[in-house]
Amino acid sequence: MQDRWSRRDVLKASAASAAGALFAEPLRAAAPPPTEVTSALIDAARKEGKVSFYTALELNTAERVSRMFEVKYPGIAVRVERSGAERIFQRISQEQGSGIKAVDVANSTDPAHYLDWKNNGWLAPYVPDEVARYFPADQIDADGMHATSCAWTEAIGYNTNLIKGEEAPKSYADLLDPKWQGNSSRAIPVTAARS
Repeated sequence: MQDRWSRRDVLKASAASAAGALFAEPLRAAAPPPTEVTSALIDAARKEGKVSFYTALELNTAERVSRMFEVKYPGIAVRVERSGAERIFQRISQEQGSGIKAVDVANSTDPAHYLDWKNNGWLAPYVPDEVARYFPADQIDADGMHATSCAWTEAIGYNTNLIKGEEAPKSYADLLDPKWQGNSSRAIPVTAARS
């Protein structure tokens, strides 16, 4: 019996867990119909006075979005709480565990966070009319709990001086092949992000 897990064992187990979560068929409720922003909704928000926005977006982007919101809806201030995705996830988890409901809008760069928040019942179904009009349908949660606001491309880069094109890994699964173990300088995942 092996007491110690290799990196490959961890990768295989992680991939299997992720695939199981990704391709599971949960029961779905219908998304609510798109909602227009009404004067009653704006008046109710003005009574509260502020929106608490937890985000992992770049600070300049988050502040720009906040200013645009404040211009569009005068009298409603946006308080930006910017941090890394994992810290936002931890903060929301801690606040929910303590009964603190301080966050109004959350934006994480890790899609798994939305799945967890949804499974915990921490998200409310809401599809703004503008999201329904301008976002691709496949980027809006089927239950209306969240929508994709940014995405990034990932590629596997490799040194063409060391690896011929036909020998290069074509997928992340290819990187599990023993010939790539300990050769991270030859083939590495590369991520390019854009908000």
